[in-house]
Amino acid sequence: MSTDDKETVRALLRAAGTTYAEDAGIHLADKPAPLWRLLVLANLLATRIKAAIAVAAARELFAAGGGTPAGMAELTWQERVDALGRGHYKRYDEGTATRLGACADLVRERYRGDLRRLGEASGHDHDRLVELLCEFPGIGPTAADIFCREVQAVWPWLRPALDRKALDAAGDLGLPARADQLEQLVKGDELAALAAGLVRVGLDTGLADKVRSAAAHT
Repeated sequence: MSTDDKETVRALLRAAGTTYAEDAGIHLADKPAPLWRLLVLANLLATRIKAAIAVAAARELFAAGGGTPAGMAELTWQERVDALGRGHYKRYDEGTATRLGACADLVRERYRGDLRRLGEASGHDHDRLVELLCEFPGIGPTAADIFCREVQAVWPWLRPALDRKALDAAGDLGLPARADQLEQLVKGDELAALAAGLVRVGLDTGLADKVRSAAAHT
């Protein structure tokens, strides 16, 4: 990898390398509650709504008691709708409230409330993990990709989890558009931040220009 690639990645991490889990106040760890919260966040982020709104809605749900599968199940449907509304997650609030309740039930029934068992059930295989994630209500390929990009911070066996959105953004920045090559530019525990940063610049041309400029002047 070239020095220019490394400088671009450093500039990207400085400007945009905050994971979406961090934005939502999730202290991600390989533990039941943080993994559940990440699943909720991925569910919210996957709709056609601004990421900041999805993050705010996740914070409201967690504050209301939905930070564990049991807690989410104990919230009434209206309490979930109200929490989503406080986060301004308006257009999708009613359907999302229903799906999150169903997700909580499925996590408790199939994985006994612990999504570490989801990783085990996948056999530590990325494609199988995506298949299992898509069995949750509201989790399709987009949400599954989000979950994988973020959870690789605590599931090293999943690395490098860099989907098409991230790879396309890498190419636009002049970086290698291959996961195995991008993986060589960062430490393993930085891959989740790299993935988040790439997705952010892919959505914001101004931020992409900022990264390019910062890298050029390093």
